[in-house]
This record gives sequence, structure tokens and C-alpha cells, in this order.
Amino acid sequence: MSIVSYLVKRFLRFDKEQPFIFLSALLAFSGIALGVMVLIIAMALMNGFDNEFKKKLTVMNYPLTIQPKFYGSTDAALVTALRTQFPDLSFSPYVTSAVLSRNNDQMEGGYLFGVDFKAEGEVNSVVKEGMKTGTPKGFEVMIGKSLKEEFVLTPGDKLTYIFTQMEPGGLALTPKIKRFKTVSTFNSGLSAYDKGFSYTSLDALQRILGVPENLYDGIHVFSPNPEVDIVRIGAVLPNTVSIRGWWEDNGNFFAALKMEKMSLFIVLMLIILIAAINIISSLLMTVMNRRSEIALLISLGASKQEVKKIFLTLGIVIGFFGIVTGTLLGLSGIWILGTFEIISLPADVYPTSTLPLDLNLFDLFSIISGAFVIVLLSSWYPAKKASEVDILTVLRNE
Repeated sequence: MSIVSYLVKRFLRFDKEQPFIFLSALLAFSGIALGVMVLIIAMALMNGFDNEFKKKLTVMNYPLTIQPKFYGSTDAALVTALRTQFPDLSFSPYVTSAVLSRNNDQMEGGYLFGVDFKAEGEVNSVVKEGMKTGTPKGFEVMIGKSLKEEFVLTPGDKLTYIFTQMEPGGLALTPKIKRFKTVSTFNSGLSAYDKGFSYTSLDALQRILGVPENLYDGIHVFSPNPEVDIVRIGAVLPNTVSIRGWWEDNGNFFAALKMEKMSLFIVLMLIILIAAINIISSLLMTVMNRRSEIALLISLGASKQEVKKIFLTLGIVIGFFGIVTGTLLGLSGIWILGTFEIISLPADVYPTSTLPLDLNLFDLFSIISGAFVIVLLSSWYPAKKASEVDILTVLRNE
């Protein structure tokens, strides 16, 4: 056994004469372990919520949307051409209008989409799920769960929609008003979309808005890989239309989530930094308490590099076992929170009622690497001070 490993083991033992040194090392170990554990769980939660929001927004905003440039419409010929050229993708033409939905004295703003429900079910899994309770035909409508609960509606109740499009009425212009029969409900998990979006048949909304049968306001596109397919589709589209990805409409939201994740990582890393201060204090107290032994070692032939290595290894051992313990506790916490419904979230606020947890390897590597760098830097200064002990002064006085 080398002198370095022997002394590291000896210095790690509990000393009855100096119990505070061992207690300080134990606090440093515990602080690093808790910091790593909390950081791992927090990053898993941030990734989980990020993925859940992406999943929901991808559905309700659609992976890709084709819209006319400036003023104009897409037509049935374009839909047919796209379906022929891209049989691996799904296309759903739609007509839409901003509306106010009203039931008695309650009103809620939003959008009414006119769609071909067979095609829409292929691009929107939420609408497809809602179609299990009924598919609107004619002047019937599918509404969101939140709107249904707010208006206290039951299947078959009438819901009034006030359109922004005006029509002449006597000596003034009045908005178009039409009553629809509610036949089904969808639940996206996002309250804003459940209140703001409603779906009716394509021909019904075209008649109300005076849109010809072969013209549409846009085309919803389902793609498993929208970042690639947006380029493929954009290359064959005419100059009168454009294509947008869901991420282009939600860029600021996900930029804010990314910034929040980075801020949380930095703040929680400070917990590990504070715990590392205990490593510094513990090693410095060990150096002060073992000055005579250090001086004796050097006088017997031990090099200053070996002395520095002893205390550097001592700090690394404390930090290493703290990091390993924290990692195991963090992964165990993720498994427990993901397996058992310990915490339940309000479904009308969050996109899921259970805690979403997703820890990727990059975040785990970043946490472990960051913690190890902090431990290494915290151990270096006390090790340097140990190697600078004045042999003559210590042996003369002690």
C-alpha cells in the first residue's frame, strides 16, 4: 500500500480528539450528495415538462401548416397534388374564423375550424379521440372540455357562435350569428386550446363564410419529422403559399423554457458549491491539525508533490462518494416519482396530471462533470497549503 492511500484512509477515520474535522467532512459529503440529487430530479422535471408541452403544442398547433401569402386561398388541386407527391404524410384542408362562443350570459373568444373530420383525424390525435363520442355533421360542433365545463353543456345542447364577418341588416352591418349543436368533446390537456378551439364540418363553415367548396384557408400537415419535411414540401409549393412549422409560432415560449432550465441548473449548482466549501474547511483543519505529521513526512523523504497528492486525493474521495451517492439517490427519486403517483398536478393548469420525468444523458453528464470540477477545485487549495508547510518552524515549535 502506498503512503498516499494509507494516509488518506487514516485521515478519513473518525478522530475522537478532533471530531469536528470528521463532522465537517461528513457535512461536505452530505451537501454534495443532496445537491447532485436535487439537480438530477430538477433537470428531469424540466425536461419532462418541456417534452409534454412540445407534444401538446405539436398536436394543437400541428407539425406543419400551409397558408396562403398575403391575401388568397389554397385550393383542392393543391391538396390533391400534395397527397400524390407525399403519400407518407397526411393533409387536412381547413377553413377558420375568429368567433365568440356564447351560452346564455357567458361568452368566450376563440376560433372555429371547419374541417373534413376523416382527414383531420389523421393529423390531429386529439380530434380523433374526440370523434369517438360523435362526429359533427352539418351545423354540429366539437368543443373542448374546458369550454364544455365552463358553459355547463351536455351533448345535444345548442351553442351560439358570433362571427367577425359582417352582413347587412337593415340600416347597419351586424355580425353573422349561428347556433350549432354540440355533439362531441375533445381534451388536449391545455386549457387555453380547449376553450379557444372548436371544430365543425368543412361544408357548414364554408356556407356560413361564403367560401367556395374548392377553396380553403390553409392545410394542416402531419409529419413525424417536420424539420425535414418542411424543406421537402416547401420546394414544391407554388409562390402563392407558404409553409410554417409549429416551432416557428412558439419559439419565444421554448426559448423561455430553455433559459429557465439553464437558470435552475446554475442556481442548484450553487448548492454543490456551498457544500464544497465544507471540503475546503475540512481539509484546511486537517492540514492545521496534522502539521507535525506533514513536517515529519517531508523530513523523512516524502516529496511536496506526495503531500499535495494526499490531501488532493482526500478531497476527491469525499466529493466522489458524495457525487456517486447523490446520483444514485437522484435516479432512485426519479424512479419513485415516475412509478408511484405521489404528486398529482391539476390537469387544467398543466399538460399532464402526473409528474413528467425525463433525464437525458447530456444533462446527467453535465451535472456529474460540473460537480466533479467543483470538488477538484475545492481540494486543490488545501492540498497546496499542505505542501507549503515550513518544516523547520513546525518541528521547532511542535
